[in-house]
Amino acid sequence: MDFRNIKAFAFDVDGVLTDGGVFANLDGELFRTFDSKDGFAIRMATMGGYAVGIITGGRSESIRKRFLTCGVKAEDVYLGSRAKIEDFDDFCMRHGLDASEVMYFGDDLPDIPVMVKCGCGVAPADSVQEVLDAADYISPCAGGHRCAREAIEKVMRAQGKWQLDIDLYRNLF
Repeated sequence: MDFRNIKAFAFDVDGVLTDGGVFANLDGELFRTFDSKDGFAIRMATMGGYAVGIITGGRSESIRKRFLTCGVKAEDVYLGSRAKIEDFDDFCMRHGLDASEVMYFGDDLPDIPVMVKCGCGVAPADSVQEVLDAADYISPCAGGHRCAREAIEKVMRAQGKWQLDIDLYRNLF
């Protein structure tokens, strides 16, 4: 797979950036666990000039807050997404991207329309079969276990951008 055309990354959350487990307290507040190495890779992508979008059915503001700490812009976090292709199209339009320039990560049925349209659909190893069949690239990593890191690093290395600028990192984060 040629990763040199990728200019942006977009992600589902549950099952991709998490292992799909959701904890709930007695008040109904939901909690997720994110892998810090995935978060660091998203920071590297934002520092490298890539647009990054989050397109999730989840509605918790904690999702937005998590990805703001990774350099994702608030307007690029789509919560409560029920028609992900519409949010994907909005993300592309706002950033002047052709769908072929975006790598999208998804693991379940609502992700398939975006995975088919984007330039490179990435599925975590433990995705549902229909998503595995639709994917352009299947990560050897399960969702929530460095799937994002593995693919982002491949793209950035292919483009010669996988280098940490410590001064920029210090200033942004």
